[in-house]
Amino acid sequence: MKTMTCKQLGGACEQTFSTATFEEMAGLSKEHGKEMFKKNDAAHLEAMRATQLLMETPNAMQDWFKEKKTGIRCTSRRLIRVKLQKALNC
Repeated sequence: MKTMTCKQLGGACEQTFSTATFEEMAGLSKEHGKEMFKKNDAAHLEAMRATQLLMETPNAMQDWFKEKKTGIRCTSRRLIRVKLQKALNC
């Protein structure tokens, strides 16, 4: 059984998800994101915006999933972080 928080999965809160597989965890996280979207939760909406930016970089989303699933940092990580920082004015 693996447990991760919404924040560890790119979200905005400490809601935990415990599942047997990463794919199941991603599904629970997605459902949680839909609930937060319906509630118009500002912190989660900002996290969703960052995820959308991530998807604009070729292979970035695949690398992100691989990193979360395996715990191994991927080569596009720095590029993603720089792009997100610029977009979020950090």
